[in-house]
Amino acid sequence: MNTPAKTKAVFLDRDGVLNQEMGDYVCRLEDFHVLEQNIEPLKTLQDRGYLLIVATNQGGLAKGWYTEEELSKMHTKLRAIYKEHGVEFTDIFYCPHHPNFTGECDCRKPKPGLLLRGIEKYNIDPAKSYFIGDRERDVEAGTAAGVKGILINSDQPISDVLDLIE
Repeated sequence: MNTPAKTKAVFLDRDGVLNQEMGDYVCRLEDFHVLEQNIEPLKTLQDRGYLLIVATNQGGLAKGWYTEEELSKMHTKLRAIYKEHGVEFTDIFYCPHHPNFTGECDCRKPKPGLLLRGIEKYNIDPAKSYFIGDRERDVEAGTAAGVKGILINSDQPISDVLDLIE
């Protein structure tokens, strides 16, 4: 029996990579501003056969700063703006926990839980995959999941690091 070939993915942090960083948390839809400079580079990666998967800490949920409903609206807006340009996110995984409010979990970056969920769900080969983030904890999560981490500055265009992705 043949097992299906593993696929490759680019995991993406959300705040500072796909949308503007707004302090600790983006809490309201009206403050959620997509970084349109990253649409074309993500389209390029998608065209190269990479799944695009978001992995984001959303500790503001545990703190009660916003609701799952508000978060869903932000993610709907994110998907819609990118989809207008032919870019589709395969999935969006988020950690709703915060250690000071809910205790430890396995999904809050720098732990690899969000990435491991995506790897398992979509039969992803970590050795052929990447995680682009704007914080060291993103790179740490990628490394822990067997994925190559790429650190960018907040709001830095992904086009700056395209040559690092095979």
